Amino acid sequence: MFTGIVQDLGVVDAIGPLEEGRRLRVRTALAADALELGESITVNGACMTVVEFDDASFAFDVSAESLRRTALGELAAGAVVNLERSLRMSDRLGGHVVSGHVDGVGRVAAIRPEGESRLFSFSMPPELAAGIVEKGSIAVDGISLTCFACRDDGFDVAVIPHTLDVTTLGRRAVGDGVNLETDVLGKYVARLLEAHRR
Repeated sequence: MFTGIVQDLGVVDAIGPLEEGRRLRVRTALAADALELGESITVNGACMTVVEFDDASFAFDVSAESLRRTALGELAAGAVVNLERSLRMSDRLGGHVVSGHVDGVGRVAAIRPEGESRLFSFSMPPELAAGIVEKGSIAVDGISLTCFACRDDGFDVAVIPHTLDVTTLGRRAVGDGVNLETDVLGKYVARLLEAHRR
C-alpha cells in the first residue's frame, strides 16, 4: 500500500524489450537508501517490483498487461517519473490509501492558472465515473489529490505550488496521459453494495 505522497522524482535511464513487456531502469535518490530486491515502488502511480538495483538506480519489469492498462508505455528515456516506496505500518498516512493498481489512463484536458496554483482538468474513461466522488480522493500518476467538478468523462483538481515543484504535474502539458486510481475504499464499498443487491 501507498499514500500518494511522492518521495522522489526519478529519471528513466533506459528502456529495454522483454519477450512480452519492457524493462525500465530509473535513476533516483531512493536507490541509495537500501532498496530491497522484490520490494514494491509506485512509478507514476503503478505498483512495480524492484528486480535490480544499485546505489543510483533500480530496474523493474512492466508486463504486457501493465502496458495495456497504464501510461507507462508512453515513457521514453529521460522522462521524469513520480516515485513512492511502499507504506510501513509506522508511517504517517499523509495522503490517502493507494494500492498502486491503476484503474485507467486519463489525459490532461486543460491547465489554468488560479493565483499561485493551477487548475487541472482531466478526461477519463467513462467507466471510472462511478469511483469519482466530489471532494473525494484520487491518485493521478500516484499523487494523492482531491477532485471536484466531477463529470462522467472527467474531473478537476487544484494543485498548489509545492505539489507542482515536487511532482511531475509541474511538467505536464495538455494531451499528456496520466495513470488514474480511484479511491480503493470506495471500490470495496461499491462492490459490497452490488453483491447485496443481487
